[in-house]
This record gives sequence, structure tokens and C-alpha cells, in this order.
Amino acid sequence: MPDEPVPDDAAGLRAANARLRAVVAERAAEIEGLRAGLEAERELRRRLELRLAELERRLGMDSTDSGTPSSKERIGAKEARKARQQSERERSKDRKRGGQPGHQGKGLTRDPDPDDTQTAGPPPECRSCRTSLDGAEAVEPRWAQVIDIEILRKVTEYLLPGLACGGCGAVTFAEPPPGLHAGAVCYGPVLNAAAVLLSCCGNVPAERSAQLIGMLLGTEVSAGWVDKAVARVNARLRAAGFDDAMIAALAAGDVLAADETPVNVLDKAPVPAAAGEADPEEKDGKDPAGAPHVLIVTTPDGRLRFLQALGSRRKGSVGAGIPAAFAGHLMTDGYTGYQHLLSRLAGIQQCCQHIIRRCRAVIKLGPGGLQSWAGDIIAILREAHQAVEQARARGDTALGAEVRDKLRQRYDEAAAFGIIHNRLRDWHEGNHPGYALGCWLRDYKE
Repeated sequence: MPDEPVPDDAAGLRAANARLRAVVAERAAEIEGLRAGLEAERELRRRLELRLAELERRLGMDSTDSGTPSSKERIGAKEARKARQQSERERSKDRKRGGQPGHQGKGLTRDPDPDDTQTAGPPPECRSCRTSLDGAEAVEPRWAQVIDIEILRKVTEYLLPGLACGGCGAVTFAEPPPGLHAGAVCYGPVLNAAAVLLSCCGNVPAERSAQLIGMLLGTEVSAGWVDKAVARVNARLRAAGFDDAMIAALAAGDVLAADETPVNVLDKAPVPAAAGEADPEEKDGKDPAGAPHVLIVTTPDGRLRFLQALGSRRKGSVGAGIPAAFAGHLMTDGYTGYQHLLSRLAGIQQCCQHIIRRCRAVIKLGPGGLQSWAGDIIAILREAHQAVEQARARGDTALGAEVRDKLRQRYDEAAAFGIIHNRLRDWHEGNHPGYALGCWLRDYKE
């Protein structure tokens, strides 16, 4: 009705607005929670994808791009390695076939005084017309030599005469040759040498060494005897001062190479670190340096090689394995445990084979050909090596400044590319391997 007053519903509207604001605020909070959950899921997915990429990278590693021994490579790694090696063997256009200048050949030569000479039967017919050669005129014969080892099982018995004393009646027998014992049977020097060489130089287990000796030398021996043969030689060498002589010979060299490898032992307990001895690699609850290792110190030509047992590969243990009197150049991998030795050495040379392994591992990461800069590093190192070998063959004592400067420039450019393009690239933990490698190549360039 026009004259009827309109009721005032402002209070109801205000209450409805308040309820609507509460619903909107509740929905906004719910949306914010869902958005945070979605971001967390995205971050988790990103980390899982990176972790998957890392696991795939590790599964794809072999002995050419990591320290994985060939005995533990994945199935198919050998074939893939052969295919890659074939593709990398690019012959230079000016490179001739066969041995290169400066390479010492090891072909077989005729022995002018052979141990035995035998004459083969004459040919029955002419190789050209097939006519009988009975009564044909003899000409200067050709020759053919064969070098082989005749291995025969040989048992030698020594009779030890005895004489009875006319005064007291005591019987005295002659002494057996060195290494033999009266009334006992023992193995001779050839079998003992075979056991030592297989176990020590070949690193063949005692059981397998005994089997090989039986197959090659025709004499069945036990694994326990193989161990005892090695122990006897070890005791003789230690008594003669072999370790001290080896260390002195290594210390007198200008260049030594060193590397360490883990070994399996019965006691798995890690060796505790001494005060101030912890290494940068020992972090996040991991203790790789505290495990037992074998340290190999050798001359570059392999003429001298010394193996030492280490309780751990921490810098103190590794440093103690390098001859204290050695002051030349030490060739190693990138392990930081060697760097503290610079104060007493002329310098440390990074092993190029280890660098090539790291570069190959980065090349596989991608995406696409982005990591091809690591392949450029491999090519530069190989070209530098070839340039040095060619300079030595010419009798030069140093590379030309122009060649060296070009190699350095290409090296710097490749390392800088790896740093720039991998600086912000995600990885499941820490820096991207391409960034880490680029920085390492830059810092250890000299």
C-alpha cells in the first residue's frame, strides 16, 4: 500500500553480508592452502625429476666416465665403450700408419744362436708346375723360428750321505740345498715364483692362482701354499730392507703418480678421524675417507710401483704414503687430500685420464648438445698431448708460444662456457656437475 511504511531491513542485510564475508574468507584460505600444496607438489616433482636424472646418470656410468671398475659395469657397457672408442679414433690427415716418431718398437728378431735346429722335409713337387722335385738342385734354405717355453713336471731327489763317527758313533748327514729339508718334499723356485707373480703382480686370489698353476705348470698346489709362498717372500724382502730401498728409489725421481682405491676388508668399522684431519668430502653423515684403501705410488713408466695399505684415505694417511724426501712433481686425480702436499712439492699435475672421465660424465647430462663444451676440453687436452709428443720427436724442449697460447685460450673459453650455462641449472643437491667441473677446470688450470 502506498501509505504503508516500508520496514527497515538494514540489520538483516548487514548480517547477510557478514556471513558472505566469512564464506569468502574461508574459501580464500582454502584456495591459499591448495595453492601452497600445489607448489609443494611441484617442488617435490621437480626434486624427484632431478633425483631420477641423477640415478639415471649413475646407472649410465662405466669405467670411461667414472671410477667404476670394469668388473662392476652394467650390462652392455663394454659394447658401448668399444663403439665410442671407434668413433673417437680420428686419424690425422698427415699421420702415417704404424709406429709414430719416437715410439720404440717391440717386434721379434731372429736369434742367431737358437737352442735347437731342425730341418723340415723337402717339398715333394713344384708349387708352380706340380712337377716332381726328386733329384732337384738344392738352393739356399729359408728359415723360420718359434719362441716357446717347454714346461715339464720335474721331480729331483737329493741323496744326503751320512757318515758314522768312529769315536762316538754319531751319524752326520750332508745338508740339503738351500730351501730344502731332509725327509720332506717341497716345491721348487719356479712354482714359488709363479705363486708370487700371480698373487702379487697379477692380483689373482690364492684359490685361482692355485688353479692356474695346476693348468699351466701341470702340478696341483693348494691355496694355503700359495699364501705361504707370498708370506715367505714378503718376510725375506722386509728383512733385506726392500721397503726402505723402494721408498728411497721413488723419492729420487722427478715425477711420481699416486692413486688410491678402496678395498674390501672383514672389519667394516670406519677409522675415526684425528683432530684437524677431517676432509671436505666427509659430510652429511658420510665417511668415504674413513674406509680402508690401498695407495699406489709409481713412476710414470711403471718401472717402480709401491702398494701400501691405508686405514683411511684422509689427507694425513695419504700424505704419509708419499715418500717424505720426494720433492718433485706428483701426478694425481682431483682428490683434495693431495693438495696439502704442495708446500713440499715442486707441483701437482692433474691426471688427464681422470679429467676426461669427468668430462664424459657431464657430456651425458645435456640437455641436447649444451654440454658439448666438456667434449671440447677432451679434444684440447688430446691436442696438447699430441703437440708435446711432436715437439719431443723434433728434439724441442718446449712448445711454441703461439701453439701454447691458442690451446690455453680455447681451454679458458670452454671452461667459461660450462660455468656460465650451468651456474643456475637445477640439481638434486648442491651445484650442477657441469658448473662444478667448469669451476674445477678454471681453478686447476695451471
